[in-house]
Amino acid sequence: MSALPVHSTAPILPLRQALERMRSAARADMTPSLAVRRDRLSRLARMTKRHASDIIDAISADFGHRSAHETLIADLLAVDEAVKHALRHVGGWMRPQRIATDFKYRPGYNRLLSQPLGVVGVVAPWNYPYQLSMLPALGALAAGNRVMIKPSELAPRTAELMVRIVREFFAENELAVFPGDAAVGKAFVELPFDHLFFTGSTAVGRLVAQAAAKNLTPVTLELGGKSPVIVDADGEFDAIAPKIAMGKLFNAGQTCIAPDYALVPRARTAEFTAAMKAAIGKLYPTLAGNPDYTSIVNERHYARLTGLLNDAKARGARVVEINPAGETLDPAGRKLPPTLVLDIDPDMAIMREEIFGPLLPVVPYDSLDDAIGYVNAHDHPLALYWLGGNRARRDRVLRDTIAGGVTVNGCLTHFAQEAQPFGGVGASGTGSYHGVYGFRNFSKEKAVYYQPRLGIVPLLTPPYGKLLDGLLRWFGH
Repeated sequence: MSALPVHSTAPILPLRQALERMRSAARADMTPSLAVRRDRLSRLARMTKRHASDIIDAISADFGHRSAHETLIADLLAVDEAVKHALRHVGGWMRPQRIATDFKYRPGYNRLLSQPLGVVGVVAPWNYPYQLSMLPALGALAAGNRVMIKPSELAPRTAELMVRIVREFFAENELAVFPGDAAVGKAFVELPFDHLFFTGSTAVGRLVAQAAAKNLTPVTLELGGKSPVIVDADGEFDAIAPKIAMGKLFNAGQTCIAPDYALVPRARTAEFTAAMKAAIGKLYPTLAGNPDYTSIVNERHYARLTGLLNDAKARGARVVEINPAGETLDPAGRKLPPTLVLDIDPDMAIMREEIFGPLLPVVPYDSLDDAIGYVNAHDHPLALYWLGGNRARRDRVLRDTIAGGVTVNGCLTHFAQEAQPFGGVGASGTGSYHGVYGFRNFSKEKAVYYQPRLGIVPLLTPPYGKLLDGLLRWFGH
């Protein structure tokens, strides 16, 4: 989704009509049964499997070239595994939870009831257009809600496909997709949803939060930022470099949790550079015709990334382009070589902006205190990575930094843990989802106290007297 300030009333009416249809359906079935929820989740799984090849082709067409295997892993397998997890557990998630009751209020008892909110809006980005539409949607469906999705205008073929296949598997008052430009996006986030879920940049996230606030719509913001890798001072670079390269170059770095920069012991930066060149050469021995290496999504983002490199060079950075076969890459194909950026300074644009591409600045550090201090001097990142075998230093990093999530001795894979929450903190987002955390995010957890006929409560009503005074003294007042 691009920037919001677009002035048009044209998209508002059909979106409001769709919202009212869903809201009416939600009111007619306030708490869908387990069977209904399982059926909706199963249909989402069947839709994903039946149209897997269509999804792969559409996403690749939107990118110019997108690795089919990356789409299988990130967009299709991720949704399939999340649906399986939800189908296994949604019955337990729905059950009223037993909550401890203070002895003074017994024999009464507490329960926590999870109820659907109603209609959830999902605004999805372009980088994983199917996954980041359907993962929040399936959490909302598991919680018993209806869902409206606004896909990114930067992935129009995928958006058109989702419109068609969702209509094939879902009624228009269950799940629906609303493609369109920035005017549609602006109208969408201004709707009075019962919950609005946005994935995208921090800058646009601020605008989305402001638009939702006008309706007091609760929001989940899954944003981004500059996610660091901290490399242990005595780490084994031959083992570490391939993991960083995988995390950085999956989807050509167009991932919100991709490593944005690497903090490397100053005395070992040359060794790290050599290890990264060797690792990338093994992962991607060629670039131009390599089906595993993804293109930058469009000309604007390609120009933005080359602009970051040019700014860094102009400010004195040393740029190490890794092109193992020495190919001449046609800019029209938008395949940008993996690139290390050394001798950086904080004023470079590449160190101030989220990169979202295959460029990796290397930031030297002299002590672990310096590395931790550098991370903490900036906005809390969506992800943080520690690579190395020293457990004491690892635990120090985990204890003394704040991030949305962490993978230790790897990259990206904390996102795939359906039993754990995924979400940002501060400028990298608010709220979380995945598994039960998505179910709870899209539910109202209603506290209920079942008051007994006998107990303390009758003693708390007028006319007040000595009995209540004695009771209050017993309470310590």
